[in-house]
Amino acid sequence: MQISTPPHFSLSLAVRDYECDLQGIVNNAVYQNYLEHARHEFLRAINCSFVDLHNQGVDLVVTRLEMDFRKSLRAQDNFRVELWCCYEGRVRVKFIQKILRNSDNQLCIEAVVYGAALGQGKVLSPQKVALELNAFIESHPINQPL
Repeated sequence: MQISTPPHFSLSLAVRDYECDLQGIVNNAVYQNYLEHARHEFLRAINCSFVDLHNQGVDLVVTRLEMDFRKSLRAQDNFRVELWCCYEGRVRVKFIQKILRNSDNQLCIEAVVYGAALGQGKVLSPQKVALELNAFIESHPINQPL
């Protein structure tokens, strides 16, 4: 997936030994934790509190996840999660995420995560309920084929 716009957010992390399976590589489910943690940290960085939204009766939920595994991370690898976001239609937010190993800049994971805002069991417009996220997306367009 080619994106010519610099990432909207990047988070550096390190693989912990217990995240690896018997093959000595990061378990596939753990990558989802890395991606989710980066999304939460991104929201915090733009002052869009996941917790505050929940306390107001709005929950941001994942509606679809696509992951392509390219290279494996191993114990103690340092890596970064890069993130871009945009709207996908009227009710979905699209997060494009990549995990890259720092030592050789190898692409390990490409993912597209779709999310929506729910309130009292109904789909809400994220543009109206997550004002900080809306302001960020409106002011930071990405240049890539959707």
